[in-house]
Amino acid sequence: MVKNRQLLLIYTLVLIDVVVGAAISPVMPQFVAGRSHPELWLSGATALFLGLQLFSGPLLGKLADAVGRRPILIVSSIGTAFANLLLLPVKAGLLLVNRVSDGLTNGMFATVRSAITDVSPKESLVKNLGIQGTIVSLGNVLGPMVAGGLLTIFTIPEKEQTNYIIYIALGLSVLNIGTSLLIGETCPKKEELDRSKLKQTIFESINPVALWRQLVEKEAERPGLQTLVLTRTVLALTQGYYTYFVTYLALGPLQFGTKAISYFFIYYGGFSVITSFVFYRFLTDRLNQTKTVLWFAILGVPVLIGYSLVGTSTLVLYGLVAIDCLSIGLISGIVEGLIAERTEEADRGTLFGLVQGMQGFASLVTTLLFGALSALDLRLPFVWFSITMAVVIWLAYRTHRDKPALFTKD
Repeated sequence: MVKNRQLLLIYTLVLIDVVVGAAISPVMPQFVAGRSHPELWLSGATALFLGLQLFSGPLLGKLADAVGRRPILIVSSIGTAFANLLLLPVKAGLLLVNRVSDGLTNGMFATVRSAITDVSPKESLVKNLGIQGTIVSLGNVLGPMVAGGLLTIFTIPEKEQTNYIIYIALGLSVLNIGTSLLIGETCPKKEELDRSKLKQTIFESINPVALWRQLVEKEAERPGLQTLVLTRTVLALTQGYYTYFVTYLALGPLQFGTKAISYFFIYYGGFSVITSFVFYRFLTDRLNQTKTVLWFAILGVPVLIGYSLVGTSTLVLYGLVAIDCLSIGLISGIVEGLIAERTEEADRGTLFGLVQGMQGFASLVTTLLFGALSALDLRLPFVWFSITMAVVIWLAYRTHRDKPALFTKD
């Protein structure tokens, strides 16, 4: 049970935000129905969303250090509500406009991580950030549950189903504005707002070389940070398969409709919630964390390859998801917790913004790549995801071997 009121409100904000996105996800194919190469439309919309986060994440992180976490969370919540409003009516062009609007404010997760770190004792940091990952998984359950439940319980004409789900998502995003207003400021010490530095942050955020240079500078101050951030960045390449699932399930051999996609994500998210809760609540502080990342990544490679081989077998798909939740799904929380331990109050938002900027760049690259590969064969993107997971294995091994004192709790 969460006793810290601030932490509870932050978790609530995250939960509602993820529920909104997850509820809309199963109906995304409806926006491009009838278009030639719908897989390219869907991956292009995702790429647009992620591309804008290249600078919105670092920018909002920098602003969070200057003006505080609370204003950024409020503005981001308002931006999400406005983006959902833009989804009406259901048209491919408006989907792209929505992705632009939401991408500009979705960089708030750098601020969320900063706020959680602000209010967490050092000994609870990995656990609290892990709980955030569990909250995200729970949101991914509740979102499709809202969509699937609505379509199952009520008799809604097929042509109106997408609109109904968007109305619900819009209402929840308005509720989240109220949640953001209840959150108090978690970082009373703020740095002076320097507009020239903000402009510099924007330009550097779209330049991966500049992002890397900033990381090298941070590495000199906090040895081990660079490898952790690189691991999280490569993991973002792998996690493109979360986004790709909608395309693969709808257009691939399984030919899932809106209900089937919703039920799939309910199962996926539900299993993830259970495994994440048990792991972060009872196990994470007792394990050698880098060795755990290494073994989870090793187990993840055959899972990703397996997804490309499921054919029309729902049973095999669901079995692979269970293994996924026990391995790949737990890696991010561990790595983010280890990164958080190496932040300081004065530049926490900036550092998390840098991390999100690098993740955004990686996510954009992987989205463009899996979009192109899917046009050739819908199974090929999983080969790419497997290769990137192999790189995570190498990074985790190098980290565990070379710097155990910095990364493990023995």
